[in-house]
Amino acid sequence: MQSFRTVWFAIPFTLFAFGHIPERDQSDDARAGVPVRFAEGTTHGFLQLSTPGGATLANGDLLITAKDGLVTSRLVFHFTDSSFFEETVTFTQNRTFALRDYRLVHRGLAFPFDIDARLSSSGKYTVVSTEHDDDGDDDVDRYEGTLELPADTYNGLVITVAKNLARGETRRVHIVGFTPKPMLIELAYVLGPTRQVSLGAHRQSATHYVLKPKLGAVTGFFAKLVGKSPPDSHVWIVTDDVPAFLRFEGPLFTGPVWRIELAIPQL
Repeated sequence: MQSFRTVWFAIPFTLFAFGHIPERDQSDDARAGVPVRFAEGTTHGFLQLSTPGGATLANGDLLITAKDGLVTSRLVFHFTDSSFFEETVTFTQNRTFALRDYRLVHRGLAFPFDIDARLSSSGKYTVVSTEHDDDGDDDVDRYEGTLELPADTYNGLVITVAKNLARGETRRVHIVGFTPKPMLIELAYVLGPTRQVSLGAHRQSATHYVLKPKLGAVTGFFAKLVGKSPPDSHVWIVTDDVPAFLRFEGPLFTGPVWRIELAIPQL
């Protein structure tokens, strides 16, 4: 039986079956895409990837550029053990966010397998996955094909979606998980408890979204049966005035829970 190993987030982020999610009435128009409330622009953000206990695993950059109506976002992590993670998504933001092209590359000891995956808005995909055996032999799998993608497929835009939800809004969107064979997964944004964050004497509210993946009934049943259902992931967004990313906690793949936060370069 194929093991369940999914990569997503990125800002990045891995997914499967979950418990009950409060239902939200989503019309066909709502499913057409998440409305743009705050457009993305030129950005260079510094990030840190760590364990929940605070041990640093990798340092990273979020690079966003916009040209000729297309926005390109690159998330790159360089690990202390020389592992590497890069997620690139190109999208449009004309009234609603719409994915155009997506690529995921990761390799090294931090991951259970190396992968180079490409996905286009047409649903066409190519995936090369490599597992390194202890005896030195490489097990290479290749996948090519086409998926029927909903308009709200948001690989690489998980955080962007969270920043553009209205206060108190929940949402269901889709991502393509690479197991390494691609599979379409529904992802629910469920509200968690609001927290207060402080910057000196200034305090702001942070909205907490719990990200819950949903597989089809059969796949979800087998995921639970073999004990491969992953934990929920969590995103915190500062929502006063202009939204800003604060923290992500969850697996970058089906593995340990990691934390992504903003970092400050040292002079």
